[in-house]
Amino acid sequence: MTYYGKCIEMVMKHLDRFQPEKDSPEQFLEATAASLQTLSPQKQAFIMEILSGCLEYHKLLTIVVDAFYVRDGRLCLRADYSLFEVICYLATFQLEELGFQLFRDVVRSQPVHKVCQFLRFLFNPLNLGSWIKDEWSLVYETSHVKENWIDPLMRWQPEIQELIDQLQGELTSQLSPPKSKAKVTEPRELSLTTPRPRAIPVPEPVPQVAKTRPVPRSTYQPPKEQRLLEMTKRYNRWKAEELLLQANFKELRCAVPRSRGEPQLQDSKKKPRLRLPPRILKAQKLTFYTPNDNAPVKLNTAAILREGALYQRQVEKELQRVDRLVDGAGDFSEFLEWQRRMQAKDREEQLAAGEVRRLRGKLSHEEAVLARQQVAREKRRTAELKKEETAELMQRCAERRLQEEKSMKELVEQVMETQKNVRVAQTELRKGRRRIAQEVTEENRELLQRSTEAAKEEQRRRCTLVSQLRALEFQPTRRGKLVDLTQIPGHGLEGEMSVVELRERLALLKETRRRQEEERRDQIIQGKRAKSQELRDTVEQVALCRAAMGRSAALRWEEKKARWAAAGAPSQDERVLELQRRIQEKAAERRARAAPGHVPAPRAVRPKQRTPAWAAGAWLRTGWLSEDHAVCCGSRERMGKPVGRGGAVHCQGMDV
Repeated sequence: MTYYGKCIEMVMKHLDRFQPEKDSPEQFLEATAASLQTLSPQKQAFIMEILSGCLEYHKLLTIVVDAFYVRDGRLCLRADYSLFEVICYLATFQLEELGFQLFRDVVRSQPVHKVCQFLRFLFNPLNLGSWIKDEWSLVYETSHVKENWIDPLMRWQPEIQELIDQLQGELTSQLSPPKSKAKVTEPRELSLTTPRPRAIPVPEPVPQVAKTRPVPRSTYQPPKEQRLLEMTKRYNRWKAEELLLQANFKELRCAVPRSRGEPQLQDSKKKPRLRLPPRILKAQKLTFYTPNDNAPVKLNTAAILREGALYQRQVEKELQRVDRLVDGAGDFSEFLEWQRRMQAKDREEQLAAGEVRRLRGKLSHEEAVLARQQVAREKRRTAELKKEETAELMQRCAERRLQEEKSMKELVEQVMETQKNVRVAQTELRKGRRRIAQEVTEENRELLQRSTEAAKEEQRRRCTLVSQLRALEFQPTRRGKLVDLTQIPGHGLEGEMSVVELRERLALLKETRRRQEEERRDQIIQGKRAKSQELRDTVEQVALCRAAMGRSAALRWEEKKARWAAAGAPSQDERVLELQRRIQEKAAERRARAAPGHVPAPRAVRPKQRTPAWAAGAWLRTGWLSEDHAVCCGSRERMGKPVGRGGAVHCQGMDV
């Protein structure tokens, strides 16, 4: 069994060196045979037979061994991969030739627990009849796999199972401890010197980490392009609201009732400046500019048609309303006047309530500042007490550190004396190792020289074979065949024709398809031109409607300015006066109690609310803002600054 064990070990060593991606099996076998010249012929033949078989059926063996590592061999080492390949090859392809007795000797020469586990997995009838057969059938024919490999393995399965049980029983008997009646040796505790207690290590100073720079605010802010898009979106929304209000409240001049004594407007020089019509860049896109004149808004074909349909519906509704007025429908101007008065009254009440809330917040801030000053004084006293305790602890720690340093110096002196004796023994050991290394180097040099000579001889033989093959390749051979393209094959099939006729028919078919494509292209161009003309007409109509709406919005804006100029400032409320008085008292108390060197704690910054321009326009129409506040909100929105509700944040010196 020792003989077979050495042979299997040499096969495993050569298999580990084989690389399928780089090495050729024929060249690898020739190099291996050259290196085995020193062995006996019988041993050399046995090794080369197993090695060549493992390389020939490498794909089949890899399938089984990889599956074994995945399923039953999770705890097995990857270094035993070649061992399992050799056992699988002998059991599958050489079991009939070797015989069961010789196969058992080979198995016994290897580690018993590893071989038993692999043989139990390989000869499992469930594995042989299912996935092993299917995987091998992908490489070779199914009938060949079943007749030559699967069926013989199934026939040998009972004998292999008996061998596995026998080896398992021997392994169990070896692992069980022998029963002996001899007296068990009782260990005694050694009388060693009690080690000294370890000294407390000196605490290392805490490194001072450099203060990192704070993250810039721009990281958490949206980009400029996004703000421009948001501003454009708000402006378009405001414009849409204007158009909606105009459709609901603006009446045609011929349908507005007026008193008999009211003169008709004739002074055209005092009209506000009208907006220019929108610019049309292309036939299918309409461009409008926002108040910033930086981000143009382009309308596509669907938007132009949708807006044209909207204006058409508005015109139809206006014509229906005029027809109703002609038929005798009533007017609701008195209701609108009453609604304006109620809105003005509600606006005054809301402004007063807002001022009360603001003053209450300011009063709470003054009270919080007084409480913060009291807490700061208490913290200052606590910090002084902590500093005194820390100074005492530092003094004790310094005294203890001096004592530990003295004890460490004594210990170092003792260790240095002990190391002097160790160095002499280490020097002698190094000399012996150098002598052994020189001997091993000489042996390796001789083996390398032998292998180099064998490789040169093999190279000369290969060069001779290559020159012979090239001489055979350069021998003249007759190639080519004459073909008549005008001849019909004559196979008796329907529609047979020569190659020349086929080419002519294909040319005629291509010409027909080209004419059809040109006709279709002309039809598409005519349809596009008609659609483009229709879109141009719609764009002109939309431009005219937008210009008319701009003129009406300017007139309405002038009327609102005149109405707001006539309105007076809101009256003061008693609650506001009372809160202002209390705030002044708290501020005076805080200044009196503040220390000369006192540094106030940082205030928590409240997030500023941003009021977009479209919201300011909505409050302006409902009466929440005056004209000046609305203009200020719009300008700050274009500059990217925050706008507060009601204009109280940024409109300094204005009456809210």
